[in-house]
Amino acid sequence: MKCQLFVFVFSLSALFSVGCFAQSSDKDVTPAVVDVPESMEIAVVGAGCFWCVEVFYEKLDGVEEAVSGYAGGEMANPTYEQVARGVTKHAEVVQVIYDPALISYRELIDFFWTTHDATRGDGVWPDFGPQYRSILLYNDAAQRAAIEASRGAYEASSGKTVATEIRELDRFYPAETYHQDYAAKNPNDRYVRGVLNPKLKKLGLE
Repeated sequence: MKCQLFVFVFSLSALFSVGCFAQSSDKDVTPAVVDVPESMEIAVVGAGCFWCVEVFYEKLDGVEEAVSGYAGGEMANPTYEQVARGVTKHAEVVQVIYDPALISYRELIDFFWTTHDATRGDGVWPDFGPQYRSILLYNDAAQRAAIEASRGAYEASSGKTVATEIRELDRFYPAETYHQDYAAKNPNDRYVRGVLNPKLKKLGLE
């Protein structure tokens, strides 16, 4: 029994040691440069580790690109280390660049609720803290209305009450270059293999 308990505790601790932290020491820490084509529109969403959210949205038809970054806080030009310590009030978010002729903003938000447990306000498993909170940041009144309608529909159909923070976007700060397309560049990363890939499978996005 003691042996079994030890194995369980060891396995659990190993799982929680796998966090949204880059394991490579060779990192390009310059902020990514984002180019949004004139025909495209943007949505900014946060649902835990941005490595996961970026991949989820890039799998959708009509999404041109998803850029990892920071928003919802107070500090200008935050670094990953500052955000990760939870001192900037920023959340890890993704700027979704999409073609409105192929996918609507409402469809992007409807998809958002399926990607994580939005009933928690303290993060998204296995990453917890203000920097990993569920958050939607709207650019205008139309986006806000779409969020509210989508939230109402999701709560009515699921019977759940979401805790997602909803607020106007102040500014989106692109994350460092090494965070962009992280999963594609680091397929053997423990977080990618142990957390992101199983989430993709659950969403049917493999």
